[in-house]
Amino acid sequence: MSRRTALSVAAGLVVLGGAGALTLAYAGDQPLKLAHSTARYTAPAGDRDGSLAFDTDVTASSGVKSVKVLAWPQDSSLAKDELTADDMADAESAVCKPSGKDTVHCTYRVRVTASDAKSSPRGTWHVAVLATAKDGTTTLVGKAADFTVR
Repeated sequence: MSRRTALSVAAGLVVLGGAGALTLAYAGDQPLKLAHSTARYTAPAGDRDGSLAFDTDVTASSGVKSVKVLAWPQDSSLAKDELTADDMADAESAVCKPSGKDTVHCTYRVRVTASDAKSSPRGTWHVAVLATAKDGTTTLVGKAADFTVR
């Protein structure tokens, strides 16, 4: 192999190696992301309880530590001020299971009794989600999904 060819090959490897390292560094720094969030509310009927079911996929390159869920009515005080992580401190945790390399599928389910439904405000509700990655970063989505209480 000639010296010129060897230098060209070496330079090409350095460029490709640098681009690969940059790609890996960028991929490793991806922020927390929610996707495919859905909420389903079923009102109680007769002697049967209703339910609220919320599902979402959360992706974090460092792994997902926790996912907290809070359902809130559109006509509440939370609608006036932007939701904060402090507002989510007492929110309930979703159950998460691995569903990909850096992704978990999280589910939150709660039973709704006739008494709960009777005392709940009617209209549009939102589901807020606070996701925390293993590296300590957080993402708060105040309106990850909506549902209607009639």
